[in-house]
Amino acid sequence: MSDETVSRSCALIGPFGVGKTALFEALLDLAGAPPRRARGARGVGLQLGGATYLGESWSLLDCPGSIEFFHETEAALAVADFAVLVADPDPARALACAPYFRALADAELPYLVFINRIDGFTGRMRDTLAALQALSQRPLVLREVPIRAGEQITGYVDVASERAWRYREGAASELIAMPSEIVPREQEARTGLLEALADHDDALLEKLLEDVVPTPEEVFEQLRRDQRAGAIAEVLFGAAERRQGVRRLWKALRHDAPSALDSARRRGVAAEGAALAQVFKTLHAGHAGKLSLVRIWRGEVRDGMTLAGGRVGGVQRFVGDEMQKVAAAGPGALVALGRLEGAMTGSVLSPDDGAAPLPWPSPPAPVHGLAITTEDRKDDVKLSSALQKIAEEDPALTIAQSPETGETVLQGQGEIHLNAVLERLAKAYHLRLATHRPRVAFKETIRRPARRHARFKRQTGGHGQFADVTLEIAPRGRGEGFSFIDKIVGGAVPRQFIPAVAEAAEATLAKGVFGYPVVDIAVTLVDGGFHTVDSSDMAFKTATRMAIQEALAEADPVLLEPIDHVTIILPNEFTSSAQRLLSTRRGRILGYAEKPGWPGWDEVEALVPAAELHGLIIDLRSQTQGLGTYRRHFDHLAEAPSTLAEKVAVAASR
Repeated sequence: MSDETVSRSCALIGPFGVGKTALFEALLDLAGAPPRRARGARGVGLQLGGATYLGESWSLLDCPGSIEFFHETEAALAVADFAVLVADPDPARALACAPYFRALADAELPYLVFINRIDGFTGRMRDTLAALQALSQRPLVLREVPIRAGEQITGYVDVASERAWRYREGAASELIAMPSEIVPREQEARTGLLEALADHDDALLEKLLEDVVPTPEEVFEQLRRDQRAGAIAEVLFGAAERRQGVRRLWKALRHDAPSALDSARRRGVAAEGAALAQVFKTLHAGHAGKLSLVRIWRGEVRDGMTLAGGRVGGVQRFVGDEMQKVAAAGPGALVALGRLEGAMTGSVLSPDDGAAPLPWPSPPAPVHGLAITTEDRKDDVKLSSALQKIAEEDPALTIAQSPETGETVLQGQGEIHLNAVLERLAKAYHLRLATHRPRVAFKETIRRPARRHARFKRQTGGHGQFADVTLEIAPRGRGEGFSFIDKIVGGAVPRQFIPAVAEAAEATLAKGVFGYPVVDIAVTLVDGGFHTVDSSDMAFKTATRMAIQEALAEADPVLLEPIDHVTIILPNEFTSSAQRLLSTRRGRILGYAEKPGWPGWDEVEALVPAAELHGLIIDLRSQTQGLGTYRRHFDHLAEAPSTLAEKVAVAASR
């Protein structure tokens, strides 16, 4: 099968608000695809569209702009042949592209940059290019130079062909003579383009050194080769909503994007062998059941064939953003496969069970959480089933059942992410949920020893209940846990009842004075009494519980709060803002340093109480143009401030 007969795919990526979806729709429209029907919230969720342009089959992936859905962008890059990074023309907004340049470098994916919304841009394109180049690991080469009438961009000069074009409303651009005033700028841009190409072609370098003008064919061939190899990234511009520059972008995709077979080779997929596909997104589509969106890396996938131990229950390709059933699909295609219950996002599917895994991005650690409960307890089982499906659809979402608080907690990438999950639970599963801030897993301990005696005596019609214990409790070192010590002599408490005392002591410490587990404490049984008939395990457990509860109140109880080690990752121009933010949340700054391999980015280390971390990501992103994030892990327990302990004590007494 030749490169020309397989489908290709392109991911449209970039920050929120740059017009990716408008470009997505414009590309589909110019390819003659049906008008879009499915429209999700802006910046939320991956959208897939299929088109045929000048006889070539394409799949377009419109990646979400919100950084909270960045994992979907990474998934798209893992299966795409090419990417278009859509950027705003304002140099001040270039920094928002930094995570996307980084993701493209990590994925080793060829791409070009499309500067959108130039219809309202009055600045210098070279300034925008310089701001973007500071973030890119690859050389950015300006493929076009804008033609202006006053401050308005009315067309462009193609630097490679040295031909000029004028935009026309609702129609293809018109070929015009190159304006004389643009020639110096065009020559400057062309020199930059040729120098970038010469870095990868000795013959071209030799011609430039000898002042020999390369032929257009030589320029186009080297440009295509370098672009497909990811050695450079072309920079185009336009205005998607007005269809300006979109045909030019289609031309660049057709000529300069690598083939699907090139992409398979680059990812180490052998050309020969059984059909091979990879799941890049999972959907639960109501009555249609489970759908696995896959990239076919090799061979043909047919309806009814067996993949990874499951039978394919339908193959659907995308026409526009609508799905249509087909009998089969071949290499390069992005299609939906039905009812592969065992397939998970990232899975490699083959008729052979032993298909080797392909690289797949790990989901990010959660940075924001919400505890949820059903408004109607009868919906609890329904909620459990819905959460299982949604977690399968969204690897960046974690469903946590807190052992300390008993809460069900949605953990994700931020407020927008979790609100989208709640909206889907409401609309798709008809669940009414209440949400609240997750409780902090506080602990308790004691500052000084205490000794208490307790006697439990109850007389009923037959055998009564009797147990007598004297217990001492004492603090242990932080992290040493619970200890039970038996100091009974002379049979004051018979041997058979001592395990019951130990068990009851540990169980009673599950809830202390503040309502939280008591840790790092030693309990010593020093004396007791029994009745030959009326004593029992139950009686000794009751007496133990009474003694422990009374002793805790006298042992100077203290509330312990978990302290997390927090690492904030952000552009260094915001480092001081992050330090102030951490200080307002009782954080103790440990230091900061440049993030290895990330020029211009810092990592700020701090110890922060877990009680202060809720909403941190919201404040952090608001202060860092949406770019800051953090990771955390538990570090130690520390005594909580008295004001916090008082609030917790009041809450526990209610």
